[in-house]
Amino acid sequence: MNEKVITGLESLIENPPDYLTGKRLGLLANPASVNSNFEHASILINQRFPGQLKALFSPQHGFYAEKQDNMIESSSFKEPKLNLPVFSLYGETRVPTKEMFDHIDMLLVDIQDVGTRVYTFIYTVSYCLEAAAKFNKQVVILDRPNPIGGTQVEGNLLSRDYTSFVGRFPIPMRHGLTIGEISLFFNTRFKIFADLKIIPMKNWKRDMYWEDTKLPWITPSPNLPTPQSCLVYPGQVIWEGTNISEGRGTTLPFEQFGAPFLDTEKIKKKAERYISGAVLRCVNFEPTSGKWQGQLCKGFQIHVTSKQKFKPYYASLLLLQLVIVHNGNEFEFKSPPYEYEYKKLPMDLILGSKNLRERIIEQKDIQFLEEQWQKNLAQFITESKKAHLYE
Repeated sequence: MNEKVITGLESLIENPPDYLTGKRLGLLANPASVNSNFEHASILINQRFPGQLKALFSPQHGFYAEKQDNMIESSSFKEPKLNLPVFSLYGETRVPTKEMFDHIDMLLVDIQDVGTRVYTFIYTVSYCLEAAAKFNKQVVILDRPNPIGGTQVEGNLLSRDYTSFVGRFPIPMRHGLTIGEISLFFNTRFKIFADLKIIPMKNWKRDMYWEDTKLPWITPSPNLPTPQSCLVYPGQVIWEGTNISEGRGTTLPFEQFGAPFLDTEKIKKKAERYISGAVLRCVNFEPTSGKWQGQLCKGFQIHVTSKQKFKPYYASLLLLQLVIVHNGNEFEFKSPPYEYEYKKLPMDLILGSKNLRERIIEQKDIQFLEEQWQKNLAQFITESKKAHLYE
């Protein structure tokens, strides 16, 4: 039976390392930055290191994770409880400025990642690493679990031609690393060379999913309300690049998707032959916001029946292809902008490849396409293992 996972935050508070002594501290955090008793990192760190916490930093969706969608910026402000500045890293800038880092000697990072290339938190951390190297600051990652496990890695590596804030580096869609591990990987593999330290978790194992950790789930962003939504997210996020609702504006974002025009019976009949570890259940829903707001959408809810067998990226690419086959007249790819890119198609940024989108349209067999990226994927797996902190 698994022991409860002890996060990097909890280890920091219990056994603070000597290198924090006397340092002016910053904290990158949001509502998911809590311990097992739901106490927030900012409060705990302020109590444990009196007078040392000087500034707070927030990623996409804001310090309170109140911003719903992409390119909805949050402003910097003064946090009332601690009377500290909160610097938004998803507002006027996504890169920490010298003025922000002048407040601190060391940036603590306590952010819950979800194991998917397009989730922007890891790139906010990468910009923090680059700024720390430039301004001679230190970064300490308080590690947290990858909610979708550390053994399954899936997808094509991002092409350098499609670098954006939803993909800065050539990594696969499902990377299989914790926030601490991927920060180490970025720092060494892409030669950032910041002064980086990791406070690891205790009792976390690579084959764990969130439910195995015995930790409370706090939504890291508004549209990933459950660990189940994280499981499907590495595939279901592709609908953001289309006119298909990804379930925003419903109680099951990413777990369900659809549009008024979908031929669900034909899609379901074909898809079920190829998708393992999940069941597609036909559903109707009306989004209260976002695409097709107030209109009846026909679609599916994905019920994962085997986390080990289910391949979310493969499944959603197959479903995309079937939507194009059976509803090609109504289906559309979304036009720019998307995450501060104003020329390239959002779908190409999400997939990390224009070529992959074109081959899906051409109805190339998804299994064949999957085989094409295996060599590069194997190379990533070999390289990323150097950053593994847990076996």
